[in-house]
Amino acid sequence: MSKPIKNRVTEMLGVDYPIVQAPMGWIARSQLASAVSNAGGMGIIETSSGELDAVRGEIRKMRELTKKPFGVNIAQAFVRDPDIVSFVIDQGVNFVTTSAGDPRKYCEALKKAGLTVFHVVPSLKAALKAVEAGVDGLVVEGGEGGGFKNPNEVATMVLLPLVCEKVKVPVIAAGGMLDGRTMTAAFALGAEGIQMGTRMVSSAESPVHVNWKNAIVSAEETDTVFLNRFGPGPALRALRTENTTRLEKEPPPNIMAELKRAKDLYFGGDMEAAIALTGQVAGRIDTIKPVAQVIAETVAEFHATVGRIGQQYG
Repeated sequence: MSKPIKNRVTEMLGVDYPIVQAPMGWIARSQLASAVSNAGGMGIIETSSGELDAVRGEIRKMRELTKKPFGVNIAQAFVRDPDIVSFVIDQGVNFVTTSAGDPRKYCEALKKAGLTVFHVVPSLKAALKAVEAGVDGLVVEGGEGGGFKNPNEVATMVLLPLVCEKVKVPVIAAGGMLDGRTMTAAFALGAEGIQMGTRMVSSAESPVHVNWKNAIVSAEETDTVFLNRFGPGPALRALRTENTTRLEKEPPPNIMAELKRAKDLYFGGDMEAAIALTGQVAGRIDTIKPVAQVIAETVAEFHATVGRIGQQYG
């Protein structure tokens, strides 16, 4: 096992490695999140599914499956419960990420309850707004990442150093992150942690159907589509299928309606039933690995890459 990484992110989160699992709806539950936490990273439980009774049960399972820290995400655009802040506080977690909305909405109440709050941002303007709102840190998400996106997407290579130059809070990089080399690059650009989404979707402990995992493994770097850039509703990046290729060419009147059968895709394996939210980094994933192996290899490669670059160019 690699030595722990010490920086502001690991100190704030209480983890060995500054590797965070993305809070994907229905997917980011106890089976996956506990594997991440047990491997030394930060597992996250989602609330974007809106199934708060199920989420409450998943958090109970987390406490049975791991003694390590874990967090909860509040995806504000999908909040159906006006008492979501009380719900999260009552779960007894110390870390929360907020996303898809105004950081001012929940930050003060969450911090008043003693939680560490990171907000997900897709632009410098959003980052500065979140810092002004009082967040403890940021998840800076480049447009190559999967899931719901800013319609004016900016690549991680541009966005990450831009934000890190302008803020003093710790930053976690998202979008394109999957191994020690991408982690090294993110740190070189100013980040102190990384968030993995697609890599975790395709992991052994991910609850999604093997058809989706295999589609990620088989994907080329060009096999995602950027949908709904001009609205209405959110833009998003997804795996290219017959369905999403059609949606790319013929934008639907309501993109969210295309997710009504999400569970048939996620857990039933029907890749044309909905939209498989997936990042461009699918083009670099060629095997399904256990989470512990993903994190161990990432940290080992990070240390090796930093050392090699230091020797070669230092």
